[in-house]
Amino acid sequence: MTTRAQKQIQDLLETVVAEGKERGVQVAAYLNGKLVIDAWAGIADVRTGRPVAGDTLFPVFSSTKGIAATLIHILAERGRLDYGMRIADCWPEFAANGKENVTLRQALNHTSGIPQMPEGLDHLTLGDWDRMCAEIAKLKPQWPPGSHMEYHAMTFGWILGEVARRVDGRAFAKLMEDEVCRPLGILDDMFVGAPAAVDGRVAFLEAHLPPPAPPPAEPLPVPAAPPSVPPLVWPLHEWMNRADARRACIPASNGIMTARALARHYAALVPGGVDGVELLPPERVRLMTVRQQTEPDSGALLKDRRGLGYGLGGGEGALEGPRETAFGHGGYGGSFACADPERRFAVGLTKNLYFSPKGEAHGQIIAEVRKALGLD
Repeated sequence: MTTRAQKQIQDLLETVVAEGKERGVQVAAYLNGKLVIDAWAGIADVRTGRPVAGDTLFPVFSSTKGIAATLIHILAERGRLDYGMRIADCWPEFAANGKENVTLRQALNHTSGIPQMPEGLDHLTLGDWDRMCAEIAKLKPQWPPGSHMEYHAMTFGWILGEVARRVDGRAFAKLMEDEVCRPLGILDDMFVGAPAAVDGRVAFLEAHLPPPAPPPAEPLPVPAAPPSVPPLVWPLHEWMNRADARRACIPASNGIMTARALARHYAALVPGGVDGVELLPPERVRLMTVRQQTEPDSGALLKDRRGLGYGLGGGEGALEGPRETAFGHGGYGGSFACADPERRFAVGLTKNLYFSPKGEAHGQIIAEVRKALGLD
């Protein structure tokens, strides 16, 4: 443990909690395969006063997407699938309504054309894997696949997870357990579909949402397609405080894990890995972090610096850092994790207070971690 850096970040976490910028927060960082920062502070559950511990589990929303992408790349490395393959070749039902030529690459880079969620959902349906996949397979693309990038906030997970199941045979949670959690020793620290047995470790989420806008003078036009995140799950922090949301397997949206586990996953993707575990060779990591959109898409609601399932560094203010070879994923509310292969650096951050009126500190924390380790 780098004692000076550890103390700097521990002091920072305690300060941002005292200032009201965060309620509970964890951060962990690896450098050259070693855990060099492992810090936490604050309250995990404001209702009971339970403090954050190193093993407190936090919902991380879209930070889960990075884990899902890694599993796809593991299967690709083994020759079980190819980025250019048509999804319908392993999932015939997916061909419906003009999706017969949608590729795995398009699903990974948010250009498959179906960001919209199916209609008629309820909380029970969200937890029914087969039903959700069947409904997503029926969706009609909103634009010609491959022509436009728009964030597939929730459908991303079912699409990739079902492709993996079809070619491998294992359900998503089992695949993650076998290929990521067990090799890295994080079976108790990373879940997509968390069991009731760990509920006592899960942080309670809070949000200071802005007041609703006044109704428009004229009615808004009816959207052409259902939204990518249905009203059913808003507000998102309240949804992830529900037991049914925690139990469901939604690989784009409902991972529950520690900062240590997030960071360790990314540490195992840099050259040399961590503790003898390298999830993917450097050649595969280079392939999966090639920038997919080289020309800006003026209509995109998603930044164009994207690899195959991850955001890339190099953009102004990118939390992944200044190098485009760095990659990672953030989540609603401020969770974040990334790897910088050139520096053999990985970091993970989890938290439970969203949209603090004092100003959130997750970006400041990530920047200070880099500075404390001499990486700025």
